[in-house]
Formats: sequence, structure tokens, C-alpha cells
Amino acid sequence: MAQQPYSFEFSIMMLQPRKFTDRCFNAVLLVILLALLAGTKAPARLTDYVNPFLGTAPLTDSVDVGYKPPKDWRVWAGLTYPGAALPNAMVQLSPITEFGSGAGYEYEDTVIYAFTHTNKGHWNLCHIPVLPVTGKFTATDFGSGFSHENEEAHPGYYRVFLNRYKVNAELTSSLHCGYHKYTYPKGEPKKLVLNLARSNEHVRDWHLVQAGANAFKGFQQTGDKVCFYAETNSTIKSIETLEDGEKAISVVSFEDSDEPLELKIGLSFVSPENAKENLDAELTGKSFDAVKQVASRTWEELLSKIQVKGGTRREKELFYSCLYRSFLWPALRSDVNGEFTDESHQVVQKDFRYYTLPSIWDTYRDKLVLLGMLEPGVTNDVIQSMIDRGEKRGFMPTFFHGDHAAAFIAGSYLRGLRGYNVKSAYDLLLRNATVEGGTRPYITEYMEKGYISTPEVEKPHVETKAKAGVTKTLEYAYDDYAVALLTKELGDTANYRMLMNRSSNYKNLFDPSAGLMRGRLENGDWVPNFNPQYPYYEYMYREANAWQSSFFTPHDTPGLIALYPSKADFESKLDSLFSIPWNGNYIARNVSSFIGQYCHGNQPDHSFPFLYYFIDKQEKSQAILDSIMSHFYGMGEHGLALCGMDDAGEMSAWYVLAAMGIYSYSPADPDYLISVPLFDNTELKLGDKVCTIEKEGTGRKITRITYGEKEIDGYFISYDELKKGQILKVTVDK
Repeated sequence: MAQQPYSFEFSIMMLQPRKFTDRCFNAVLLVILLALLAGTKAPARLTDYVNPFLGTAPLTDSVDVGYKPPKDWRVWAGLTYPGAALPNAMVQLSPITEFGSGAGYEYEDTVIYAFTHTNKGHWNLCHIPVLPVTGKFTATDFGSGFSHENEEAHPGYYRVFLNRYKVNAELTSSLHCGYHKYTYPKGEPKKLVLNLARSNEHVRDWHLVQAGANAFKGFQQTGDKVCFYAETNSTIKSIETLEDGEKAISVVSFEDSDEPLELKIGLSFVSPENAKENLDAELTGKSFDAVKQVASRTWEELLSKIQVKGGTRREKELFYSCLYRSFLWPALRSDVNGEFTDESHQVVQKDFRYYTLPSIWDTYRDKLVLLGMLEPGVTNDVIQSMIDRGEKRGFMPTFFHGDHAAAFIAGSYLRGLRGYNVKSAYDLLLRNATVEGGTRPYITEYMEKGYISTPEVEKPHVETKAKAGVTKTLEYAYDDYAVALLTKELGDTANYRMLMNRSSNYKNLFDPSAGLMRGRLENGDWVPNFNPQYPYYEYMYREANAWQSSFFTPHDTPGLIALYPSKADFESKLDSLFSIPWNGNYIARNVSSFIGQYCHGNQPDHSFPFLYYFIDKQEKSQAILDSIMSHFYGMGEHGLALCGMDDAGEMSAWYVLAAMGIYSYSPADPDYLISVPLFDNTELKLGDKVCTIEKEGTGRKITRITYGEKEIDGYFISYDELKKGQILKVTVDK
């Protein structure tokens, strides 16, 4: 059994006061004096705090993982990329060290095979691979070694030296375009490899053709057709196909020149002609440095919407790196002329920007709330894009599991975001909630029984596939609540009552004998041989065990507590959640990094650290929050690992909100749960107002909360209040 990485008891102990001796005091003064003498200065720009490599390194320590990973396993943690991108852009230009490996870049690798133009971090995308080469290479051997000592990344910029070819590669980007700058050794022939037969998805077809003296164009057909148009500052000498067995690559050769080779590539999911139009609009007449500077300024403007004071340099680096990671997905899919390929594969032009479907199952909890706070225009267009898809499908789309478009849209609407057709959104969400065959599998059974049953399996294991009935039931109950909030706003009284009644369905799977949520068979009996510690990918629970699922009732936590004999019994159950050691023999690849049974390495239980608030034990929640923020971000040998997947930014957004001290406990509601801020002062820009969050005191128990001149009763504050731009003061004990 692996050693427990971080215990609840240890978290509490961290908060105990320690004696501050004269020797310690003198040591601190010495450190301060040395820092002053060294001229230590804070970065002039917030982008200087951002480390795009965060999340690229592997999580290998079995103590941190919670179990000993099997041989050749890479724990599903991080899955981020270090390349150049603008916020929510079409292009993410990043190095590939291994295709089919999440984001394609793994920090421990030593060879770069390409720079690709789309990314998310989830075993897809990574389109249009390009690599500068010279000298000898083959269709199966053209990658180059590299060293982290000669590699750097900043928001909107990436650089690496390719050892094999002695080429310094620099990358930057705009919304729709990638900009490459390759400095070759003098006298060496300049060539580019386009490996269009490869991506992180299966490539069905590809095409490349010269389009002028210094231009080429083509497409790569995977699930989508990704078109491109490229221009260079050098004359093209030839475009050839190089084959080795079944492998084939395209090689673009250029006339001799002493200047660095610059390559501008426009992308489009419509046509090469649109890709050229994107390129002309964004990069024509612009130098590499100018585009790089615009990218940096764009990120600086976004990051500056939250400015923090106090805290350590490391805490600021984690904060702004996480804030950066929160705004890379979803990605733009419409061109500069407004055209996009819609869900029915038709090219259309509409009055909103079209975005990819968000990874709603995880990101609705924190990330999409943060997107709505800082980028309301993007959020409106993301929702309208979902509506457009829903109108083609007949149902509002979801992602992976649950129906959490309901929480995303309801929460956005209640926070004042109205730049989309809410009536159409509501009709689609109501159809999801009541019609079989769409977004909610087994919705008929759910409506008839009040839960989704679990088939009896003699020896279920981690990979057993079934209905994930417990998780679906709990999620559908919350989704019902979210839709009900919209019905109330829109005056649909009958459906409001129906949905609110259904939002209590989570109670039908509560087993009093276990004090946890448990699967029921079709006949209503409990699933036998119940092991609450065993994790499943899709049997009873979705990517979780009973402990990591049973407290998910963000809309009715008091109702959940009432299922226990007393608040003391509920507190005891929570103490067990955070203290029963994880069994190191139970291995699910993306369920890792534990405090007791609580798993911060996956999303389903990310709200659970806040549960102590509801039994008047706020300080116990804060102990866990402090432990998570201090230990589970920036882990490992290089301080670059994350405890779990952050492919779409939810892990990062959790940190941002928790560090600010305002958490979207129920994202369908326009309210935030107040915790102890990590920083002394945080200025949060919301529209044309600035809300200031101040921490007074050094302890962890909240003694008073005020907003403006008014004292807050309890721990919640509404978004409407935050938007007034006053001072939220959180006073803690000494």
C-alpha cells in the first residue's frame, strides 16, 4: 500500500501556532536584508509570473499519486502544453514529443517531432505538424533532440533549439494564425517537414499543394477538416513526398538565404481560401516581434483583471499560471469573415463567434464561471454556439457525462449574461430533461423510478462499463435544479415545480446503513458486495468511488445533511472522507492524489472541501483548502506537475477561485462561498467596476465578513453585490 500523501490530521496540525524565537527572528531579518541588497524586484508584468510548462511534467512519486503506478504508466495528470496561443483562440502552436499523449508534449521526453497548430490536452487535435530540418533525414527518422536548458515559454511565445539540425525555433500566434521563425545554420539548406498523415486523431485524408512562389496550402481531414494557407519569406524551390514503407511526409525546400525562415500559417475549418483571408487579416505586413508583442499584451490585459498583493513569489506564479491555463479552452472556430462549419456540416455565417463545445462535465464547476466573470462576451458566444449545435441536434449538447450545460447557462443567465437566445436555450434544456434519446441517457427510467438503476455484476472492476447510475442520478438531480432556476426566471411555473421536485432524487440512492450513495438494482434492492472505497470508471460511479460521489448535492447540502441522524454524524462522515487512507491496490489512471478518500486529481469531488461550512466548521474546510493549494499544484522534481488532469483548465480555475477566497459552490446559482483569501489584497475587475477582496488577520478561522459598510450574515455573497465594486473584507483570528 502506498504511503498516504497528505492527511487531514496533518492539515490541521499545519495551522497550529509555533514559537517564534529570537534566533528565528534574526534569521528572517537576515533573509530580508540579503534580498534588499540583491535588489530583488517583483516582475514588471503579470505575464512574467506565468509558467506555461506547469502541468507538462509527470507525476511519479507514489506518495503523491496515492499508489505505485504500474510499469510504463504515465499517470493522467497535467496534460498541458507549453506552446503559443491567445485566449480562446483557434490556434495553439506547440511542440509535439509524442503523438497520442494528451497534449502531445511530455516534459520527460527528449525528442521533438513537430510543431502543431491545435491543442487542448485530451488525446485529440494536434493538427498540421511542421518541423524545420536540414541535412539527412528520412520519412521515419526526422525528429530532433532538445534540452530544457535551451527552451523557454511565455504567454504567446515558445522557443527551443533543435540539436539535430542546429535550428533555433521560435513560435508565436494570433487568433487564427501561427507564426514560425526558424534560424538555420548559415550555409545549410532550409527545409520543412509537414507530416500531414499524423495528428492526435486518425487522419483520413490530407492534401498539400504549392500556391505561389512562396506559398502553399492544403488540408488535413480527421473528424474535422482543418484547412491551412501558408506564406514564407523565402522562395519555394520544391515540394516533394518522401516515403519509407507506409510512412510518407511532405518536404518543402527553399532557395538559399542567410535570413531566418519565417512561416505564417492561417487556419480555417471552412476552406484554404478562408485560411488565407484569416492570414491576410492578422499577419500581413507584421513582423514576428510585433505579433509576439501583441500576444503578450493581450495576455497582460486579461491577467490584469485580477491583481493580487501579498503572498509568496511561488504563490503568485501558481496563481497567474493557473489563471492563464483557465483561458485556453474552448477554442474559436469561426473565421474573420464570420463563416464556420456548423453541426450539420454546412458552411454558414452568423452574428456571433462560433466556439468549440466546452468540456462541460468538469469545467462548469469553476472554469466556465471564471470565464463568465472575466470574459462575458466570449461566454455569450460560447453559449450561443451551444444553442446553434442544439438546434441542429434537437437537444442541447453536453460533454462526456451529465447535462451540465444546464448549470453553465442558468448560472450565466443569473449573473446577468444575456447575449444569446435564452428561450431557445431553455427549450433545448427542457427537452434534454424530459425526452429519451438525447443528452440524458436513461431519462425515462430516471423520471419513472426517481433514480437510474445499476445492473448486477458478479465481480465488477475499475473498467466495468454500465450506466454509472449513481453518478447520473446525482448529476441529473442537480441539472434539474439548474433548469428549474431558468423556468422560474422565465415564468414556467408548472415545469419549475416538476423539476424542483425531481431535484431531490439524489435521496433515493442514499443508503443509511453506509451513510453513502449506493447503487440500486432494477428491483430496488441495493447493489450487493458494496465496497465504497473501490473506484470505477463507469459502474455505479463515473471516475470515482462512493466517497468521491456521495456528497454531490450543491443545490441542497442542508437536505443531504438531514439524511444523517445529526450534524455530528455528518461531521464524523466528513472526517472519514478526509482521513481514511487510500488503498494503494486500487488503481484508476486518472484518480490520483488524495487526502484520505478525497481525490483532488479528478473533478467530481472538488466542492467537497467546503462541506464543513454547512455544519459551522469553516476552519476545518480552510485547513483542507490550504493543504490542497500548498501541496497539489507545482508538484514533483521540477515543481511542474499537477495532481490531476487540466486539459481544459478546471484544475487551474479551482485554484484561482479558492486563492481569491470566492468559490462557486453551486455554479448554477449566482452566489459565491467566501473562504480565507490566499493573498492580503485582491483586485477583481468585473466590467467597469473593481471589487477588492481584503484579508485582515493571519489565522484561518473567519470571525467577520463585511462588504462595503455592511456585515454579511453567513458566508455567501451574490454576484450582483460583487459587481458593485466595493471592498469585501474577510477578518480572521490572529
